[in-house]
Amino acid sequence: MAKQKPANEIRLGRIKATIWANKTESGVRHNVQVRRLYKDGDDWKESDSFGREDLPLVAKVLDQAHTWIYTEPRDE
Repeated sequence: MAKQKPANEIRLGRIKATIWANKTESGVRHNVQVRRLYKDGDDWKESDSFGREDLPLVAKVLDQAHTWIYTEPRDE
């Protein structure tokens, strides 16, 4: 079974928004997952916890995700 790929991914620094397209009877609906990337030794990991310094980038990434969703052509 093939793994679903994201519709889009937006990244600013270590903050990443992954946009998922879900086909429903009403058309395509999008969900957004926001993660912070960090390095633990030699390994890159992800977290859904954000510090004070992360919040401006979280806001910008979410704004860009919102814009992408509303400007992306839909097959509804």
